[in-house]
Amino acid sequence: MTKPVEPRFQAAAAQLQAAGLRTTRQRLVLAEILFGQDEAVPMHRHVTAESLYNEAAGRGSRLSLATVYNCLHQFTAAGLLRMVTVDAGRAYFDTNLAPHHHFYYERSGELRDIPEQDVAVARLPAAPAGAKIARVDVIVRLED
Repeated sequence: MTKPVEPRFQAAAAQLQAAGLRTTRQRLVLAEILFGQDEAVPMHRHVTAESLYNEAAGRGSRLSLATVYNCLHQFTAAGLLRMVTVDAGRAYFDTNLAPHHHFYYERSGELRDIPEQDVAVARLPAAPAGAKIARVDVIVRLED
């Protein structure tokens, strides 16, 4: 017998189930923060594990940072998020799954979307034998 889902988490539960993920309490809390319909939160977001951990804590949720990392990677593997790595020690998780690129403000760490049509890549090399190009990610680094 499955435990009923709180009404505030029903949309998050449906999204997780559609992606093939179990609806654990931790996943529900994070999915609601990331994908919920809160007017105060932008529709498309770029979060780090640390920023999401702090946001969850600010809402009264007790999660470990390791749990947040695990959930973000599970959401990414399930196709709910896109990971954007800006350098070896910094990755963002993007709720915007449509093809697009990014501005990265190096000092502040802010990441902003660039519409796909605003970037033109003139030529790509051929993929190595047995591989195919999945997508092209352009990160324009800005001094701020």
